[in-house]
Amino acid sequence: MKQGRNEIYLPEEYEIICTSRRRRRRNRICVVIAMLIGAVLTGSVLRVRQVNAKVQETQQELAGEVFRFHVLANSDSEKDQALKMKVKEEVLSYMKRELPAAENAAETKAWVEANLDEIEKLTGRVIRNEGFGYSAHAEVTKCDFPDKSYGDVTFPAGRYEALRIEIGAGDGHNWWCVLYPNLCFLDAVHAVVPEEGKEELKNVLTDEEYDLVTMGTDFKIRWFFLGD
Repeated sequence: MKQGRNEIYLPEEYEIICTSRRRRRRNRICVVIAMLIGAVLTGSVLRVRQVNAKVQETQQELAGEVFRFHVLANSDSEKDQALKMKVKEEVLSYMKRELPAAENAAETKAWVEANLDEIEKLTGRVIRNEGFGYSAHAEVTKCDFPDKSYGDVTFPAGRYEALRIEIGAGDGHNWWCVLYPNLCFLDAVHAVVPEEGKEELKNVLTDEEYDLVTMGTDFKIRWFFLGD
């Protein structure tokens, strides 16, 4: 027999009581841990919502300050994809020669709209010179873009105004860049964007928004979750 402070227990009874106390203690610890985890998860959900809201806000700001370029290939065949890149290169070369220095996206858009016929004719000539009979269509329109990185600049998904060139059926993978600010690659192999383009982008965004689109994804998440 085992004597407690005020009571006397048989060995079997004492073991049952001790086991019950240990179980209750473990249960209390589990409850505390669950509460702590719940608090952390709740805070994380709130931070994720804040991140999503900030990304959406940045996308809307970007949509009003940039003008993008979108080329749709006829198909995903190797030849059609090579033709898409040839069209892209010729159109960009043409605009580099002819497009006057623009102060904002609206000026770039206005010039493109005034020269759509010439851009479409140029696209048609490139297609014929490469031995294809596809049609060519150029327009300024609003397009739904996915998340897209240009070198170390990442634009969130959303609707943006763009010069859109469609080759033939337009059923192949697309090519994107940004005409204003100029973020079209100088080095297509290493995805290097012009520094002056990034400086123009910095001028039209807040410091926080610019940091958001130029940081790597993992770092952006840490920045939002750990920053004030």
